Amino acid sequence: MAERIRAEIERFVRESPLNRFPDSDTPYFDAPLVGFAAAGDPLFQRYKQIIGPFHRTPEELLNGAATVIVWSLPITQSTRESNRAESVRPSLDWARTRSFGDEFIKVLRRHLVAWLEQQGYRAIAPQLDPNWQALDDPHVGPVSTWSERHAAYAAGLGTFSLNDALITTKGIAHRLGSVVTDMVVGSTPEDRPGVRDNCLFYRDGSCMACVKRCPVDALSANGHDKKRCQSYLYTTLTQELAEQYGTPIPGCGLCQTKVPCEGGIPKGK
Repeated sequence: MAERIRAEIERFVRESPLNRFPDSDTPYFDAPLVGFAAAGDPLFQRYKQIIGPFHRTPEELLNGAATVIVWSLPITQSTRESNRAESVRPSLDWARTRSFGDEFIKVLRRHLVAWLEQQGYRAIAPQLDPNWQALDDPHVGPVSTWSERHAAYAAGLGTFSLNDALITTKGIAHRLGSVVTDMVVGSTPEDRPGVRDNCLFYRDGSCMACVKRCPVDALSANGHDKKRCQSYLYTTLTQELAEQYGTPIPGCGLCQTKVPCEGGIPKGK
């Protein structure tokens, strides 16, 4: 079933007209990476300590949950190249991918849930669940009751970077999605790497490129200032660009482009 699920996600990403820029046939995303985590993996319970007690386990989302299906949609090279040239605000293509590409991911979530139900299984997309919440932690800033990034790490798709994003085999410039199902698909990868193994800064101290790319100093050797980052994303850039670009949420992505991990896992020293 793992291969059937992977093939269905790949087909939908490849064929859906919603994965296209409004004025061309160019896709927002390349072929997806797909991973699977066992719903009973102890890591999901540990996330209640790592992220916060509000973070829900797969079983809390779906009674009888067996598998968490996670995908990463790599942002196309042409869009990444357009964003490399920017230093203060995102390119138009990046902003469109952030707004309209995320709408496509919502459709993909719904499609996969429906497809699994057609196979006779129950499924839920955590971020579309009415009980999903975005919260403001007084210590770390914005958090939520389900983290796609942490689900992706559990599924073996990548490891975390200095800027808190996930570095996959296709790099850091991507968007994530997940679905929880009672279908038994597979177990969490036994060779799951350390939580920050793919980041050069944590691996050998040789890189802080993302820090240099941040226009508001929300990144440093101490990590990611979520509050400053979110203020720039959802207040400053949204006020400046939403009407001009025609994108409700322009995003930023500067720290995900023109960096060694943009399109893959960097080799380092």
